[in-house]
Amino acid sequence: MCIFCKIVNKEIPNNTVAQNNNFLAFHDLYPRAPIHVLIIPKQHIECFQDVTPEIMAGMTSFIQEVARKLGVDETGYRLITNNGEDGGQEIKHLHFHLLGGGRIVWDHTHDNHHKN
Repeated sequence: MCIFCKIVNKEIPNNTVAQNNNFLAFHDLYPRAPIHVLIIPKQHIECFQDVTPEIMAGMTSFIQEVARKLGVDETGYRLITNNGEDGGQEIKHLHFHLLGGGRIVWDHTHDNHHKN
């Protein structure tokens, strides 16, 4: 069982921001911004490539609700999901990072930048 499934099952504590029957949002233990929240489906879905449009429709409104609750819906925030090994996905459970609470700087560099 993955770490996020253990969090959903209350085997591992978390600092919950919001939840409903299908989704959970909680503060990241290692924040990269003043506000850094992880948003997951409670159902185990490995990655973005595996998610259905129906689940994403519900997740979209949930993420918007979380942004309102955190007070970043009007000031702005960054929403990130990593997909697969090359995309930097470390935990094999679909999750979105919501970052906000100040101006977020985009670091667009990567290991293969300008290599042919």
